[in-house]
Amino acid sequence: MAITVGQTAPDFSLYDSDKNKITLHELRGKKVLLMFFPQSFTGVCTQQVCTARDNMAQYEQINATVLGISVDSVFTLAKFKETQNLNFPLLSDFNKEVSRTYGSLYEEWILDMKGVSKRAAFVIDAEGIVQYAEVLDNPGNLPDFEKIQEALNSRC
Repeated sequence: MAITVGQTAPDFSLYDSDKNKITLHELRGKKVLLMFFPQSFTGVCTQQVCTARDNMAQYEQINATVLGISVDSVFTLAKFKETQNLNFPLLSDFNKEVSRTYGSLYEEWILDMKGVSKRAAFVIDAEGIVQYAEVLDNPGNLPDFEKIQEALNSRC
């Protein structure tokens, strides 16, 4: 299912790397940047999350929350967060439900792996409406962080 600009973002609850349950609708009133990534500790995924980490001051200035989502376990995500000094929650979609709902799941990936998150970014406004949606089929590409920032800075 493709998520498109203008629709209400599908709600979800996932555990973060600190084993806290994060629920999207509880973030209403804030802008949210959801970033899906295939696997921790890989080159482009590290670049993606570190770009968000390095831009955190911009996100905080506009009351935006950043969430990283991967099918990795909470334990793998905890180590990845620690190693990269990440300053935002990483959520485990181990059961692949949220990635599938957001149209961000490779059913088949490299090395016969099945069910890995695609690299994707969604900007959700304070009312829960999707203002930006980007799902990348090529895992070697990064989301367009300039367009993400434009969407976050717009009316949302």
